[in-house]
Amino acid sequence: MIASVPDVVDVLALHAGSPLPAATDLVIEIPHGAVGDWEYHAVASRLTSPLPADLIEFFHVNTDSGAAELAVALAERLCARGVVRRVMIVRSRIPRTFIDCNRVLGASLDAYRAGGVTPGVPPWVTEPADHAFLVQRYAAYQAVAAALINEVCAAGGRALLLHTYAPRTIDVEVSRDIVPALRAAYQPERVDTWPLRPEVDLIFRDPEGTRHLPDSVVDGLRKALAREGYPLAEGATYPLHPVTTGHAHVMAWPGRVVCVEVRRDLLTEAFVPFRQVQIDGERVGRLAEGFANWLEAWTA
Repeated sequence: MIASVPDVVDVLALHAGSPLPAATDLVIEIPHGAVGDWEYHAVASRLTSPLPADLIEFFHVNTDSGAAELAVALAERLCARGVVRRVMIVRSRIPRTFIDCNRVLGASLDAYRAGGVTPGVPPWVTEPADHAFLVQRYAAYQAVAAALINEVCAAGGRALLLHTYAPRTIDVEVSRDIVPALRAAYQPERVDTWPLRPEVDLIFRDPEGTRHLPDSVVDGLRKALAREGYPLAEGATYPLHPVTTGHAHVMAWPGRVVCVEVRRDLLTEAFVPFRQVQIDGERVGRLAEGFANWLEAWTA
């Protein structure tokens, strides 16, 4: 049985009607689902590596706030409409500040940089015992997430890999000086000089430019979001890179797995860096409506 693991992964099932359906039509993965202060401190307090001062500020800038709320709102709409029999949401509760559940571990720093992504394990995790502890949790998460995605896709279902990102692309090095570098980058006179990211970006082109989704799926998502007032970018921020576990899922199930980034300020009352943000239910609902319309057409 695929089930939640405390402090590692939450598995939530939403379904249409009763009794509980035997099959799942959609799985939504949130690999960066730890967003609360308590989740950061629960892991930080277990580590003996000397962490940079105020590292929690990087955590709040870098984690995927709003993704879980968007996943639930989307699942509720799909179930209410009878589009799906059951949706499973799999959410990591491990802060990516310490180990990233959307990374292939062991890649070189150059490989991570080539993908435009942060490393699987950051440089402040220096103690072997800490590394072993985090890798054990990472492996426990991957066992659940991969099993669920594989089970659903093998039975003819689909997977949505859901992420949110900060509004602007901030070019700073992931090092022990990450917090002062971010503070400098977010100074009022400087923050607006950084490039504004797309509202929604579809991550489906690999580094060579090969598209890994049918045109009909891409066009369907673009039209559904446009009806709600959101333009769709096509790989404007990140490639679908082999150093991410998302790449492995897309390759394993061609045409059945979609990876998207949603700009975080579209889901929050206000995006304020360095602290936990408040999610705006109305904004979440509007985006969920667009995704639900797309998935309804895709699964028809």
